[in-house]
Amino acid sequence: MRSSYTGDFDFSKYLKAAQEAEPILYVGQVSAVNGLEITSRGPRSVIGEMCTIKLSDSGQKLMAEVVGLDGNTVKLTAYGDTKGLEVGCEVVASGSVLRVPVGMNLLGRVIDATGRPCDGLGEIVPAAYYPAVASPPDPMKRQPVNRRITTGVRAIDSLLTVGKGQRLGIFAGSGVGKSTLISMIARNTDADINVIGLIGERGREVLDFINRDLGKEGIKRSVVVMATSDQPSICRLRAAYVTTAVAEYFRDQGKDVMLMFDSVTRFAQAQREIGLANGEPPAQKGYPPSVFDMIPKLLERAGTNDKGSITAFYTVLVDGDDMNEPITDKVRGTLDGHIVLSRKFAQAYHYPAIDVLQSISRLSKRVTGKQTQKACGKIRSLMAVYANNEMMITTGIYQKGNSPEIDEAVEKHSAIEDFLKQEEYEKCSMEDTLNKIAELSGISIPEEEYTENPASEIPSTAQMADAVSEGKNGTASEHPESSADDK
Repeated sequence: MRSSYTGDFDFSKYLKAAQEAEPILYVGQVSAVNGLEITSRGPRSVIGEMCTIKLSDSGQKLMAEVVGLDGNTVKLTAYGDTKGLEVGCEVVASGSVLRVPVGMNLLGRVIDATGRPCDGLGEIVPAAYYPAVASPPDPMKRQPVNRRITTGVRAIDSLLTVGKGQRLGIFAGSGVGKSTLISMIARNTDADINVIGLIGERGREVLDFINRDLGKEGIKRSVVVMATSDQPSICRLRAAYVTTAVAEYFRDQGKDVMLMFDSVTRFAQAQREIGLANGEPPAQKGYPPSVFDMIPKLLERAGTNDKGSITAFYTVLVDGDDMNEPITDKVRGTLDGHIVLSRKFAQAYHYPAIDVLQSISRLSKRVTGKQTQKACGKIRSLMAVYANNEMMITTGIYQKGNSPEIDEAVEKHSAIEDFLKQEEYEKCSMEDTLNKIAELSGISIPEEEYTENPASEIPSTAQMADAVSEGKNGTASEHPESSADDK
């Protein structure tokens, strides 16, 4: 019977499926299981390739990733519990590395380390697939960071202003308020989309973060990637890459993405477990060299490209509050700034516990106007004067009138402290923040500095240097005789 349908048939998705199908299966067999490491004879594979291990008794399948090769011996790490695994189980290579299903329908969803939904809301129909492990954008094609982003946290938006596409670390010991600060930013930011990676978190904290911290409005424009502390190390490791891949997809759609990653320390610990299991030698504090190679490769994937931006906040769990321990030092040297949370401030119920004087945003001057910079500089100076003389002030050694700078710092100390404190539920717009710092510093801020790119008219250092150089050359060419006389 002849069909009456006269439209065009679209075979593109079927052709794509046929092209991606692997007609030849490469198969191996499990030869040993030793802790985190699964060893098999074959299959033919490459580092990072996904494999499926078929459990003999139950018929279930276990996902695993190739992490090492030694002749015909393949070393794998499983994405789940190895219970029921035995010698002789079939290992089938997939022919591809881990790919993440992406699309706008990811918004409002929670996914795991393989990109699969784990929130019970049904399957996700992807618009495309992105590789979990990818290269950073070409440094010669990155757009400059010249627009300010709002986090809704006064202390950051004023004294540690962040640009769209900037990457900052949040450094703190345990229990000082890293996750709370991340949730405040997620709710209050003016970014288009949030991508949040909960790496190695306690199982209790996942739903707490979604329901109590993000809330209904926050989750609507967010994607949450989770790998709890009880999951295998490869899950915690790959969840970091999946989080970044999801953010890259939205950036490629021209969006301004806020990437929040909690935490880099647990990502490094996961790689340490895998590296040591594969025979890597321990280096600094037990971390193998691969950890220090992987950190910059992951963090450099954030930032701008020629389409959109990823503004990233990476939390770092500072071991023993030591700001010079290896992971802390490596991350701090890689990022565009750092926010230090002080245990002393937290103990004094000063939240968020940001130690402004120990923190820095390296790109703040590129995204703030001249008057705003003066106002923030004045407030930081007052804070520094008070901190340097705090013992004399609190013990009564200092007498009022001896120093105008100290007198002003003491007078405004309480107002500055009130400005820096902020409740979890309290949202502060950029306009309110700028009004408050203008009032605190006594320096007026013009309306044009309330825009997203207030520093657009400020020439760069190179432009100012070129202008000075051109001016000197012009003067010399106009008066050649006087130049010769001077010589």
